[in-house]
Amino acid sequence: MKLLNTYQFDVKKSKFISYFYQIDSKNDVKLIFDQLKKEHKKAKHIPYAYFIQNTAGKSDDKEPSNTAGTPIFHILERSNYRNHAIFVVRYFGGIKLGAGGLIRSYQEAAKQVLS
Repeated sequence: MKLLNTYQFDVKKSKFISYFYQIDSKNDVKLIFDQLKKEHKKAKHIPYAYFIQNTAGKSDDKEPSNTAGTPIFHILERSNYRNHAIFVVRYFGGIKLGAGGLIRSYQEAAKQVLS
């Protein structure tokens, strides 16, 4: 696994930090997730999406269903990256963003880390 890029921005006091990795296996996904959990102990959520050859997966990591992993997954899928993963660490800032706000924020985090 190899970290290719990071990107960070704030939305209504919530901090989003995205990470773009080249990966070789599903085990890399678990290793990266565990590493980010350790590194960002106070983060509330670390949703992600990945493609490995013909296998794909995503996680909302306790965000409302399909508001985090799915938007990240769609950006990764449209960009046609294989053997890559995007993780987005979110520090909750105390202001709820709503489903639409979450989807837009996670999409933006995924788009920007790819550019």
